Amino acid sequence: MKEFYHWQKDDWVRLQELHKRPPHALLFKGAKGIGKLNLAMNFAQLLLCQKPGELGFACGKCSSCHWFEQESHPDFRLLQSELLNLDGEEAESGKKPSKQISVDQIRELADFIGMSAHQGGRRVVIIHPAETMNANAANALLKNLEEPPQGLLFILVSHKPQQLLPTILSRCQAFTLSAPDVACAAQWLAGQGVKNPDEALAASGFSPLQAVQMGEKLGSEERDKLLRAVRQPATLDVFALAEALQKTEQVLVVQWLQQWCHDLNSMKLAGKLRYHIGEEAAIKKLVEPLAPLSLAQLQKHLQTAKREAQHTLNAKLFLESLLFSYCQCLNRQP
Repeated sequence: MKEFYHWQKDDWVRLQELHKRPPHALLFKGAKGIGKLNLAMNFAQLLLCQKPGELGFACGKCSSCHWFEQESHPDFRLLQSELLNLDGEEAESGKKPSKQISVDQIRELADFIGMSAHQGGRRVVIIHPAETMNANAANALLKNLEEPPQGLLFILVSHKPQQLLPTILSRCQAFTLSAPDVACAAQWLAGQGVKNPDEALAASGFSPLQAVQMGEKLGSEERDKLLRAVRQPATLDVFALAEALQKTEQVLVVQWLQQWCHDLNSMKLAGKLRYHIGEEAAIKKLVEPLAPLSLAQLQKHLQTAKREAQHTLNAKLFLESLLFSYCQCLNRQP
């Protein structure tokens, strides 16, 4: 089985009811980085297991479980983008792997869908993350959801279900996964060896799995350098900071700045912080002369910048533009 996170106990209990009579399509939705895919994989293994245990888990010993754990089960398919399938390896063609699930991947399911179950029971297809299907892939999947074969279950895993076609959403039974509470997640992170788990959790948007992945970057010299600079917008050297950060992943820099600006706006409007705990005094002083509209415009600009960050041709120019926008907003009087 995949790792079973202790904050998923209640979700697993709810899934036991679905195990008795699963629908033809489920939509696992919830915050990013809370273990949706692992739970979907564990549920798929349970559905295919020949001798489920008394506690409601797959036995892990039957031939079906053996195939599943060897990633060779004839009644199971996992559809992911080429980027996720490579899992950090380089593509043989040398081309940059796609982040999308293509229409060809959906069409390749035709033979699988048309066959009967190898073991005469259920079959399962997991699509993760479902929002990465391009338009053609989504429309091709819709045809399968409209006339699903008996015993076939589609599990769509998504943290952005609003990006899926309404017609797909209407054909899936929604299953919302619970996010762990802060204390539970911080305790788990500490057990994973993450330093300053509370800070890591806040910076990751309270997604524990992301906090583990970002652990080293959260305490990186580049992030500290950015945060030191943005505390003093009046004296911020845009060109020097952009040069210092140009080798850092641009999406990550935008994300750090988004979290900082979220706390600026939150302090201005509600007097609270989400990501930078312990910075109340500095942030309160920084936002005191600012207009809420200026901060809202900056957040909107950063949303656009995050999309553009994935396609930048010149990292230094991109970062200079980003930092100029920040300084312009923070140095503006209401």
